Amino acid sequence: MAVTLFKDTTYNLTGLIEDIRRGIIACPELQRPFVWAPAKVRELFDSMYKGFPIGFLLFWATGAEVGARQIGVEKKEAAARLLIVDGQQRLTSLFAVFTGATIVRKDYSEGRIRIAFCPTEERFEVTDAAIEKDPEFISDITEIWRSYREATKRYYARLVEHRGEALSDAEEEKLEASIDRLRDLQHFPFKAVELDASVNEEQVAQVFVRINSQGVTLNQADFILTLMSVFWEAGRRQLEAFSLAATFPSKGEPSPYNHFIEPAPDQLLRASVGLAFRRGRLQNVYSLLRGKDLETGDVSGERREQQFATLRTAQDFMVNLTNWHEFLKCLTRAGFRSSRMISSENALLYSYLLWLIGRRDYDVGLPVLREVIARWFFMAHTTGRYTNSPEAQIESDLLRLRDVPKGDGAAFCKHLDHETGIVFTNDYWNISLPNRLQTSGAKSPALVAYWAALNLLDADLLFSTTKVSTRLDPGVSPVRDVERHHLFPKQHLESIGIRGPARANQIANMAFIDWADNNTISAKPPSTYWPTMSSRVDEARLRRQCYWHALPLGWEQLSYDEFLEKRRKLIAQVVRDGFSRLLAADTVEK
Repeated sequence: MAVTLFKDTTYNLTGLIEDIRRGIIACPELQRPFVWAPAKVRELFDSMYKGFPIGFLLFWATGAEVGARQIGVEKKEAAARLLIVDGQQRLTSLFAVFTGATIVRKDYSEGRIRIAFCPTEERFEVTDAAIEKDPEFISDITEIWRSYREATKRYYARLVEHRGEALSDAEEEKLEASIDRLRDLQHFPFKAVELDASVNEEQVAQVFVRINSQGVTLNQADFILTLMSVFWEAGRRQLEAFSLAATFPSKGEPSPYNHFIEPAPDQLLRASVGLAFRRGRLQNVYSLLRGKDLETGDVSGERREQQFATLRTAQDFMVNLTNWHEFLKCLTRAGFRSSRMISSENALLYSYLLWLIGRRDYDVGLPVLREVIARWFFMAHTTGRYTNSPEAQIESDLLRLRDVPKGDGAAFCKHLDHETGIVFTNDYWNISLPNRLQTSGAKSPALVAYWAALNLLDADLLFSTTKVSTRLDPGVSPVRDVERHHLFPKQHLESIGIRGPARANQIANMAFIDWADNNTISAKPPSTYWPTMSSRVDEARLRRQCYWHALPLGWEQLSYDEFLEKRRKLIAQVVRDGFSRLLAADTVEK
């Protein structure tokens, strides 16, 4: 006989809301977005009012033993018995409307979901200014469950005042029936499937995919964040608060806000668990946090508390604002200036993880660590180290670090530089990078590496004394003041039979110049505009600009394809020279 890993249960809405309120059922953000759009909530209430089925709920037993409490809070709260795997959006929306609770939207703004009901037409609407003023509507149905008698009295009084006459007995009876039917939604039945605590996360994900029609998939980070909601809610909220604060400029208060990344909680989680457990694959981290012994398979509440305590220590170090902003200095040191130059957020977050390890576990001084991590980030971002199979790559990187004795900062730095040198070989600079530049991608890692090199080399804009760095820095000047000019203008290329953005927008056909100069050049061929524009620049500066902007000698006379091939090789050399500026820094603390 097949083993059954679930049981069927029937709830009414009042019971579900009460279990959520008491914390028996955890209602975390396992799916995204956090809550439906108000129109979707309106449709949900309409379906319930009409008696339509609204789908199964899927719960998963947490395995929390009776009396288990959350960690890290003075007044320890009970750990939830059930997690919502499917149906979170429905229940969150219903809970918010029935109780009047404030919800947090996907953009981190807060507010209430207000749904209106017209008893005469038995129609639901999302409350707006017009609905608010319309006496035919109960503008906030939450009031029906808060105080039925008072809410109905106010509704009748407004309606009578608006109409200027008393309601007939028949109409009042009809309205009363509609409102009673609305109130009775609190008894609406829900069928739920409860998965046993012995079911692992892979099985839960499979069940979810098979019964969910929305095409949503769950990942390991979702499960860990959900587990945090059960056993360490404060830790999850800490990640969410950091993410929110990193999104908006602060008003004079220290904050994680920056111009490079708006990190999501699941991204920050990867840094904190990597520091805590030296693991990149989140699958094993989930098992550890459940208190599972990876060798015996035994699950222990005591072991779970120990692992969460380890995570708590690591996460506090990860969200420390001094640490965060010291790390961001590494990006600037590497020639990067803003999110416009970040094509791999994984490279940024995993470089932060290595910065945290170097700082906490190897006690590397800040000046030295800044240079080492700047080199590492430049390499990881340029080569796409964490683009394909990022978890496997960082797991491998962390595994190799285990051979480096803790506390030996010099060995840590030497190890990272050695790994960087293995990647940045002569073949990479002379063959791989030029080939990677053969694209029109506006945010190609190879292109961004070139921009970073121009910053490191303190390069001018072409035909200008203004520095490239000032135009890529969002804190100094808006990006729109700088133009990426087609050295072979598009209209000129079309005139010689070369058409299409993929050909015209090749990286090797673009250069940074001032907006006014770009207008002056317009559609002129390089053989026409180059003599005029270059004559404005003194000979020594022009030579430097030709080097920075990778212009081959006599480039304006070359065929387009020959020009692209030569310039790609020269761009790769500029990138290498820029990186050499990072290599020249002394990594031995004085």
